[in-house]
Amino acid sequence: MSETTKVVGLTRDEMAERAARDIPDGSYVNLGIGIPELVASHVPEGREFIYHTENGLLGMGPSPEPGGGEPELINAGKKRVTAIPGAAYFHHADSFTMIRGGHLDLCVLGALQVSQHGDLANWSTGAPDAIPAVGGAMDLVAGVKQIFVITKHVTRDGKPKLVPECTYPLTGLGIVNRIYTDLAVVDVTEAGFQLVELPPGVSYDYVAERTGAPLARIEDDPRPKEP
Repeated sequence: MSETTKVVGLTRDEMAERAARDIPDGSYVNLGIGIPELVASHVPEGREFIYHTENGLLGMGPSPEPGGGEPELINAGKKRVTAIPGAAYFHHADSFTMIRGGHLDLCVLGALQVSQHGDLANWSTGAPDAIPAVGGAMDLVAGVKQIFVITKHVTRDGKPKLVPECTYPLTGLGIVNRIYTDLAVVDVTEAGFQLVELPPGVSYDYVAERTGAPLARIEDDPRPKEP
């Protein structure tokens, strides 16, 4: 494989697996549409997550094999899912009561843009022909205790998704805690983007060139280091 076609960074499944490692045991978690859905298939050994989907299921399991599963057992993205033992089904309105009432610990969402202040734009580009599809995202970012984002670091045409200010319609202001991309794990701090981790073979300079706002290096992290 030539250098021009070599894949740099993590795959979609590797991004999902990396995010799953940071979810605390016993968390009640909502997964957004797209790459976040893959997190359900990557529960670390020895941990239990209770996955919630806003169309009315608590206790969502991994996606079934292609062609398998029940056609009426789906997530909010209309994809077939499984249910773990003890799962509960309920009305759509009750599901949003859980979200708005602050009963979910963590939500993993996709993104079109994330600003250095933690603002999230993930439902529309604002283009005249864009299809309105905010879904439950605004409720989730307002009601869930912690927000993780999984997204490619840049768009298909190479534009940064981590930016100084969002230019697309906003989903929420100052709500993103941590970002998982194919090129890095990044925290959103009061000072802006803070690099947490790089995947094998990816350099700081490579990521910084593809980030639209300043990215503090790992060695510049002011947080206390673990012994």
